[in-house]
Formats: sequence, C-alpha cells, structure tokens
Amino acid sequence: MKTSSGTLRFSLLIALITCCTNSPAAEKRNVVLFVADDHGFQLGAYGDNIARSPGIDRLAAEGTKFTRAYCTTASCSASRSVIMSGMHNHAIGHYGHAHGYSHFTTYASVRPLTQHLHEAGYRTCSIGKYHLAPQDVYYFESYENDGIQGGSRNPVAMAENARRWIEQPDERPFFLYFCTSDPHRGGGPGNFANFNDRENPYPETKRVLFQPADMVVPPWLPNTIEVRQELAEYYQACNRVDQGVQRLYQVLQQNGLLENTLFIFTSDNGPPFPGAKTNLYQPGANLPFIVRHPHQKKRGLTTNAMINWTDITPTILDFCGITPNPSLPVRPGENDQPQRGKPVPYEFHGRSFLSVLEQEQPQGWDETYLSHTFHEITMYYPMRVVIEGNHKLIFNIAHQLPYPFATDLFASPTWQSALKGESKTFGQKTLYDYEFRPRFELYDIAADPYEGKNLAHLPEHQATLTRLQHKLQEFQKNTKDPWELKWRYE
Repeated sequence: MKTSSGTLRFSLLIALITCCTNSPAAEKRNVVLFVADDHGFQLGAYGDNIARSPGIDRLAAEGTKFTRAYCTTASCSASRSVIMSGMHNHAIGHYGHAHGYSHFTTYASVRPLTQHLHEAGYRTCSIGKYHLAPQDVYYFESYENDGIQGGSRNPVAMAENARRWIEQPDERPFFLYFCTSDPHRGGGPGNFANFNDRENPYPETKRVLFQPADMVVPPWLPNTIEVRQELAEYYQACNRVDQGVQRLYQVLQQNGLLENTLFIFTSDNGPPFPGAKTNLYQPGANLPFIVRHPHQKKRGLTTNAMINWTDITPTILDFCGITPNPSLPVRPGENDQPQRGKPVPYEFHGRSFLSVLEQEQPQGWDETYLSHTFHEITMYYPMRVVIEGNHKLIFNIAHQLPYPFATDLFASPTWQSALKGESKTFGQKTLYDYEFRPRFELYDIAADPYEGKNLAHLPEHQATLTRLQHKLQEFQKNTKDPWELKWRYE
C-alpha cells in the first residue's frame, strides 16, 4: 500500500518519540474499558442488597465510585459513539442505532479514541458487543470473539479470549474494549421463558438465580408481579456481567498488570425498562461508573463529581499521556484516498476527570449536559438536558408528538401489565403524562429524585427555568447541535 510523505514523516516522528522519551509505550500504561449493556445501580457497591456483584464491588473498594455520572444519550449505539469519540452524538451524526434498518453512522472525518491510541503506539482490541459504525472509523487492531458459546452474554468466556490476547508476545501497551450484551433484554418478552429449566447456554458463566418474591421494586417502576419477574431475570443477567469483571480482574492480576492498568466499569445507558432506557430521566441516564486507577493513593472513595460520557475519551488519553494533535490530517481511507464525510471541528466536548478521582466533593464539577435524538429510527424524540447542581431541565423538542417506544420495551410484560392495570400509573407518573410530555420539564432531583413533580410551570421557579434555558441553548450552539434551530423556528 502506498504511503504519503506526510504519513511517513508522522510515523517516523511517533517512532522517535516512542523510543527516546518517556512515552506511553515506554510506560506501558494499559486501559480496560468495560461497558455493560443497560446496567443501572443494581450493584452492592451502590447499596443494592439484592444484587450479587463481588467483582464490581471490589473495583469500587479499590478505586473511585461516581454517584453523578451520566450517559449523554440513553441508547446503546449512540451512547457508544459518544464514549469512543469524546463528542456529543448530535455533532458527529451518530443519532441512534447503527445496526439494521436504523443505520445511523458517524461522520467519516471523526478521529475516535482508538485512532489516537494507534498513533501513540498502542494495540487495541474489541471483545463482545461492538455496535458502532462505520468500522473504518471505529477500528480496532483485533476483534477477539471467536469460539465464545453464547457470544457476548458469556463474559467469563470473553475474559478467557481477553487472556489469550493480552498474553500475546507484544511489547506495546494495550487498550481493551470489553462489552457485554448483558443485562440488556434478551431479544424481547418471553425470550427468557423457561430459561432456568434449560441447559445453561453460557457454560463458562455460572447461573445464579433470583426469585421474583425477593425483588425490591424501585419507585420509578410499578410494583407488579410482571415487574418482579422481569427484575429477577435482569438481576441474573447483571450477575453474569459481574462474573466477567471478576475473571478479567484475575487475568490482569495473574499477568502482573493491575499496577499499570486503568480499569473503568460503566454502562451505555440505564436498565431495559420503560422509564429508564431511551429516557433521559434519572434511571436512564444516571449510571454506575467506577474507576480503578493503579496509582491512586485514596481507595474506596465516592465522589459526587458530575461527569458524562464525553469525558471518557479525554480521560483515557490523559492517563496514557497522549495529547491529540488537531493539525494531523484525517486518517486516509482505502487506497489512500481521503475519507469523505462532513468535516467535524476537532475539539472534545468533555474533559479529563483524573484530577478528581481522589476528591469527594470537587469544585467546578456540578454541571453537565445530555443529548438524545433517536433510539431506533422510528423513535424520533430529541431531548436536550442541562443539570446544574440539583436542578435538571429537560427540553422535549418534539413535545407535540407522543413519546415513542422501543419495540422490546413496548412489548415487555412490564409495560403491557401497566397498560392493562387499573391504576393507569407508571412509577411517579400517570401513563398519560409519561407518553405526552410538555416542552420543558424542570426537576429538583435532590428533593424529587424520581422526577414526579414538574416545576417548570410554577411562578417561583421561573428564574431558574429561564437561566437553565439560556444555558441549554448556549450548549447547543457551542456544540453545533442542528436542533438548536428549534428555539427559533418552533
């Protein structure tokens, strides 16, 4: 393959830096990014007494647990584009699902995390759920998914594949993107019917059972037998995730890598229940986030620093000692032809949070912004959010439309039982209010954590409403959000 003179000069420069300076490659600072699918706070480390999560609880005991960490969009594929780019998905074109008929995709001019790592001499690997597009933007050197019975719902087998990759004779530092498909709903209602009576389809991962009668139903869900049954299945899937964390931790430990590896555990969005996933209400957006930094002095710390998923890429690059160079050309495509696509201004929307890992209440970390537009392509419902301290403003841009449902969430026993029930409520809202939302929703999430009382129409909250509206519009302008136009045209 031909190599341009500029690319050759850059490659020689990287080689010189790697060999002759205190570079990331010389330090061998490794990163494991473990992303579960649809995982909420159903973890012992976050106070859930039903969950069985010793592996994740150990990470929290040895690292830092965030209580105010937010995905920016509560949809699997769109959220992963934010994680891997450091930019809101409305700025990079990845508005919703990449797979199937939805077919959303990131602009080809975007330079994601893996490209920065490759340029700095890292080897990269994806194991499990990928759910990004296009692959020549979000590319990895290795995809180690062969031979895993049950696929990405068998995280123990995934960890064994990770072991083989990690133990390859390669002196370069590594980045491992390890993504389970659990505890995502298993393809729709009834998919887990009689599961416990069948042979375990994930033989390396133990089957740990939970009983519906033991479930503690959170206030954002109705307390029905259907919800309890689905929660029991969900907790079983959460436990499989934890077994993957345990085994991956063992792999790092046995290879002497715990002391030079950053281990991040999180989820793409909230639990696969109405009121959480696809919503930017708290259960869908406020998620577990645990960081085990190999060199931190204070361990087992809880921080209230408010972060979101645009901060992940800048943090990983900060840990690795990599400063992205905005003057570098866009990565050449096939046959060395420049890639086509909308030019994207090269500026992360997030920032590194390494400096606050050992601070419980850091200053200047009490505001964040969220942006959701699609889940499936049939689910157009753009929402923009600003959270300032304890006040949260949701801008329902398409408020004239009924709130759309993911196909699996609509058909779920949880939602169908609510439709057929007599109370006509769902968590803290009526079914009508859940489906038909006002243009603005304003909540005090300290006093009203499950967002049952909208303050936007109350006279005493108009000053707060106006201030947050201005902040939200400025955020949309600054991040070149196409939907900023809706402040003026509708």
